[in-house]
Amino acid sequence: MDTIFNNHAATEILTRLNNLQPDSKAFWGKMNVAQMLAHLQAPMEVALADKKLKRTFIGFLFGGIAKKKLLNENPFDKNLPTDASFVRKGEHDFAAEKTKTISLLNRLISGGEAALTELPHPFFGKLTDQNWGVLIWKHFDHHLRQFGV
Repeated sequence: MDTIFNNHAATEILTRLNNLQPDSKAFWGKMNVAQMLAHLQAPMEVALADKKLKRTFIGFLFGGIAKKKLLNENPFDKNLPTDASFVRKGEHDFAAEKTKTISLLNRLISGGEAALTELPHPFFGKLTDQNWGVLIWKHFDHHLRQFGV
């Protein structure tokens, strides 16, 4: 299974990110491309402990079940629910969001598994380094497919 900590998989994600354009259109969902880039930053900020979020009640109830479902070989389904703290609305500058997303991703890749937080994920709870790497890769893949790259 691909993980963001695999050099080939990380390079592929970075190449696909660089293929995004300000006018890239979504095949599904409500976000525009700049909002999607801003949205991708939130889980990385959590993974790097830049953003500390408390476990949600729903996460306590269903996070373990969802984690098992998402950590399989299949890509994420379209239109999965998004935690409100990860939703990005309003206007976002494409170039700035792309630069910040790539910067955070490079920081995560270069820091490797040692850069990951030991705090529980706000929805999924305790994640192994492998879990973090897979979920981040799959999240990027999901949204890059959403925008056709």
